Amino acid sequence: MEDQNIRMAIDQHWAASAAGDQVAEHEIYHDDIVCEYPQSGEVIRGRSNLRALRSHHPGRPSGFSIRRIVGKDNLWITEYVIIYEGKRVYTVSIMEFRDGKVSRETQYFADPFTAPAWRAQWVETVAVDNIYPMQCSEPRDSARSTS
Repeated sequence: MEDQNIRMAIDQHWAASAAGDQVAEHEIYHDDIVCEYPQSGEVIRGRSNLRALRSHHPGRPSGFSIRRIVGKDNLWITEYVIIYEGKRVYTVSIMEFRDGKVSRETQYFADPFTAPAWRAQWVETVAVDNIYPMQCSEPRDSARSTS
């Protein structure tokens, strides 16, 4: 599948997620998808299990913002920020495609933290992302692929 078609499928996936359309959100996945959450040691096998897990989440996100999407060929990465119960969670989704659908996804979740003072002389501080509840904002870096 061409990069342009995969990118379009990813964009549709995130738009459906923002709209709360569980059916359309999960169309991107193969029936035998394997989704991993390495930080908790969980593996979700199958599209029906992944959809059920997400639809039963007790702390359903109130919004998210895509920071950027990059990829090429069968490997695509989305960096985004989710709001769970009023808290920002910085998230990375790594999608591996097979025959135009995601066959494997790995997701990492991280809480924000205060930068330590010892690094101040080498870094600049930037404003945090604007998050709009129940919306998916335009990516800041909408790179089509990593060339």
